[in-house]
Amino acid sequence: MYDGTDHEDASAAAATSNATGPAAVAYPQFADRHIGPDAGAQRSMLAALGVESLRALTDVAVPAVIQDRSLELPAALDETAVLAALRALGRNNRPVPSMIGLGFHPAVLPGVIQRNVLENPAWYTAYTPYQPEISQGRLEALLNFQTVITDLTGLAVAGASLLDEPTAAAEAMQIALRTAKGSRATFLIDADTLPQTIAVVATRAEALGVTVHVADLSRGLAAGGPAAPDAGVPAEVLDSTFGLLLSYPGPGGALRDPRSVIAEARERGIVVTVAADPLALTLLRSPGELGADIAVGSTQRFGLPLSFGGPHAGYLAVRKGLERSLPGRLVGVSVDADGAPAYRLTLQTREQHIRREKATSNICTAQVLPAVLASMYAVYHGPQGLAGIALRIHGLAVRLAEGLRAGGVPTGADAFFDTVVAAVPGRAAEVVAKALAHGVNVRLVDGDHVGVSCNETTVEADLRAVWAAFGVPAAASAEVMVPAVPAAPIAPSALPRELVRTDSYLEHPVFHEHRSETAMLRYLRRLSDLDLALDRGMIPLGSCTMKLNATTEMAAVTWPEFADIHPFAPLDQAGGYLTMIRDLEDWLARITGYAGVSVQPNAGSQGELAGLLAIRAYHRDNAVPGAPVRDVCLIPSSAHGTNAASAAMAGMRVVVVACDDDGNVDLDDLALRARANADVLAALMVTYPSTHGVYEEGIGQACAIVHEAGGLVYVDGANLNALVGLAKPGQFGADVSHLNLHKTFCIPHGGGGPGVGPVAVGEKLLPYLPNHPLRAEAGPASGVGPISGSPWGSAGILMIPWAYIRMMGADGLRQATSVAVLNANYIAHRLRPHFPVLYAGRDGLVAHECILDLRPLTKRTGVTVDDVAKRLIDYGFHAPTMSFPVAGTLMVEPTESEDLAEIDRFCDAMIAIRAEADKVGDGTWPRTDNPLRNAPHTAQMVTADEWPHPYARSVAAYPVAALRAAKYWPPVRRIDGAYGDRNLVCTCPPVESFAARSEDGPVLVAAG
Repeated sequence: MYDGTDHEDASAAAATSNATGPAAVAYPQFADRHIGPDAGAQRSMLAALGVESLRALTDVAVPAVIQDRSLELPAALDETAVLAALRALGRNNRPVPSMIGLGFHPAVLPGVIQRNVLENPAWYTAYTPYQPEISQGRLEALLNFQTVITDLTGLAVAGASLLDEPTAAAEAMQIALRTAKGSRATFLIDADTLPQTIAVVATRAEALGVTVHVADLSRGLAAGGPAAPDAGVPAEVLDSTFGLLLSYPGPGGALRDPRSVIAEARERGIVVTVAADPLALTLLRSPGELGADIAVGSTQRFGLPLSFGGPHAGYLAVRKGLERSLPGRLVGVSVDADGAPAYRLTLQTREQHIRREKATSNICTAQVLPAVLASMYAVYHGPQGLAGIALRIHGLAVRLAEGLRAGGVPTGADAFFDTVVAAVPGRAAEVVAKALAHGVNVRLVDGDHVGVSCNETTVEADLRAVWAAFGVPAAASAEVMVPAVPAAPIAPSALPRELVRTDSYLEHPVFHEHRSETAMLRYLRRLSDLDLALDRGMIPLGSCTMKLNATTEMAAVTWPEFADIHPFAPLDQAGGYLTMIRDLEDWLARITGYAGVSVQPNAGSQGELAGLLAIRAYHRDNAVPGAPVRDVCLIPSSAHGTNAASAAMAGMRVVVVACDDDGNVDLDDLALRARANADVLAALMVTYPSTHGVYEEGIGQACAIVHEAGGLVYVDGANLNALVGLAKPGQFGADVSHLNLHKTFCIPHGGGGPGVGPVAVGEKLLPYLPNHPLRAEAGPASGVGPISGSPWGSAGILMIPWAYIRMMGADGLRQATSVAVLNANYIAHRLRPHFPVLYAGRDGLVAHECILDLRPLTKRTGVTVDDVAKRLIDYGFHAPTMSFPVAGTLMVEPTESEDLAEIDRFCDAMIAIRAEADKVGDGTWPRTDNPLRNAPHTAQMVTADEWPHPYARSVAAYPVAALRAAKYWPPVRRIDGAYGDRNLVCTCPPVESFAARSEDGPVLVAAG
């Protein structure tokens, strides 16, 4: 608890005391490990700014009216103690072999992939690959992922992952809504679909004015007929239907031929989505072959641990013609400056950071790291291995059913893949309890039915336990026993012949050349060497907070006591998780000053949606009868595009508020627009500190203006790293925020996910937090519905922020914020003589990031933001954020984790680049041929026999002497983005295409 002492500078004081003798250190060792500049460096930086202390710096930078340094959190622990505390939490979890299914199945992640990807900072500390020249490794891995999905689904184009299967289904609904002709507004879902998928789709649909109709389609699409009077869909519903979602197979286990339903739907102009298990698709005809327009699903079975619900990579694939409607990331093949193939994110004009409220989706963070794991699982096993795993699972399910039938237990469907639903009238709860007593979790379908799903880890003992729970005599099951690990795959015997897959898939060499662990290890190393992540150097991306992801924080992610818990297992098996989640939600509420928090949203974009849906529901429940609907969301022109996209998804109309010349929200314009929309105003959505990198003085007044007009205030928590321990949004006027645990609270970005975006709300919005259809404990019954398919979202990575907060404590968190502000102001101070700092607050100070204005330089020299960004690669840096929130600028955020030496190295690089640009400006180097325009420089380029450029090879490769000792070499030259958009290739290209167009050998290690 804050006691009034100036703890922000306590570390420096302790260091000074220690210089003359032993003294009590004010912080546990971890805070000093996490924060880059030591006490001496902090004093030097403060002196450069002319400020006496961190407290004095933040007192000036942060408006006094919002400052709140009180923060009551548990006392900080050291790293050893936190690991012990995590072990104690883990002991309160009880992993039990789970045959529950419902979209989650135990899987085996090969050790070579776990150690060299999941536990490797070269993979997990990378950022979203917006700078493709330094991201070729993970882009190749994502292209492999897309190839897996397109091959297995039989569709033309797949994205580079979505947040989970239910979210993908909701996105598919929106594609169908945009694609279908006419004014139809009903989305039809087959009843045999995951309940969490139905619920997430319904949450999204309600805000968009779409009606979700769930029906039994086992007998066909149209209703009626004496054989199935309750099945099918009434004609009037079909006439208003624009989209259909089928499952293949569904959670009920039955494997039905969907072709007639799909054909009839398409004849009616209905866009058809099929939710398919990709492991089952190694044996079954693809959705594309069946006639589907879209396929969605989860790749969790491709080696990803259960982790109490996530993170797991969802997928979405579409037929040709729908690719420009895809949500999220899409990796494509383009060419670099030498004409050699290279990977990049393609068709970015679909995305929220460009199209704002007109984007295909609000999704920003995806599930890149889980998608990479899934793709590597496919690379390692190959098509034969995947089919073998699927055949073994199916064979076990067949033997399970045979044993039950032999014991007199009816099992329903004759055709199934991995799930058997058995009828036990009136005894279902008893059977489930007996199965648990025998050491296996099975699923309570209803009072009369029990579901059992086989998986990659299922063994003979599990089948025996299930049979015993059902009361099957040992003699009846003895004849159908199988070895725990069959010597050869079991031939399918419960797959309908007409649905058995006959075409080939995963024929690219990458899926055939890495069978040995040695080959796989070297492939993974080769790809990681192509990329620049935090393990190599600072990533100074503004508004991204690329801080340390400490090893201790990451340690528990792969521990079996956390990794092996099914999200729908009995809650007494997840006591450690529940305690951790309660702790984290409580701590986050204290940090932000709100009344309550839900960790369910599994990305910042989903936290935004949850918060806006809560606002929408509040206004609906408190509306005066006959009053107009409050559906206007005021958003500053400087806001991130996700804000506008989220508002549109929440059914709101976006009204843009102007910013003044200093980058602040124009309070006069805000008041004008609030008054003009007073009867329909729902919310103001504003980022604080602003996207201009400044603590705006008028935030309290802005909140008051909106409240007076009847609206609520949403403060985007993207920049919370500048507030923790210094101010609380819930106390200076905001009603709701989302937080980015993958920014402020140390979950690694993973190359573009996973993330966690908890939503934090004030008292009046508590009834509207997300909930879940299968877990009453996950949220209020009055909530807006689920945002994620899992009750607590990506629960399997929540131990990272839990450990961070537990090791930092209140004082450590406050000091981290203060040093983040110090680092940003030091960079602004050093670079201001060379690049104008576009916006600043009181006394010329910025918040935790600063915007460098390159427009005057560009006008004078022709050197662009892109040139500077690519030249920074030659210096060993990832570029800052480009042209956001102002075109022609770079936004720099160093975070608290970078030490003074690295910050100075970055500043020196920027100053050197300015000098290079001056040489272009004064005519020393031509505008069309100089180190900036030709950047980045590859090893192949600088070692070529010919060198026609007017600057030395050493200038290209080693612009500063330190690079001679440690140099990152980009694998490709500057990539042609327009070419990749015009010539869309989103699967693994032929290996031959990577042959160099010269005699110097390959320019890029190709897939495989």
